[in-house]
Amino acid sequence: MEIHCAHILVKTELEAKQILDQLKKGKKFSELARQSLCPSGKKGGDLGSFGRDQMVREFEKAAFALNKGELSVPVKTEFGWHIIKRLE
Repeated sequence: MEIHCAHILVKTELEAKQILDQLKKGKKFSELARQSLCPSGKKGGDLGSFGRDQMVREFEKAAFALNKGELSVPVKTEFGWHIIKRLE
C-alpha cells in the first residue's frame, strides 16, 4: 500500500506549531510549504507516493495514521519538525 503526502519541515517545534495554527486558520499548505527546509517545499511540500519502510520511522508512523486530507501534529525526526498532510 502506498500513500501520497506533502510536508513542511522546520527546525523547531515552535515553528511547526505556528505553521499548524496558520493552516487551521485557512492558510494554504502549498504556500506555507515554501518555507520548508526540504527541497519538496518548491513543489508545495509534495513528497509523491511512498510505501512502508521508505521514510524514517517517526514520519512514516504519523503519515500512515492520517486519513486523506488530514494534518498531523508536529512530528520530530532526525531532520527536524514536520507537519504532514495526507493527500491520497
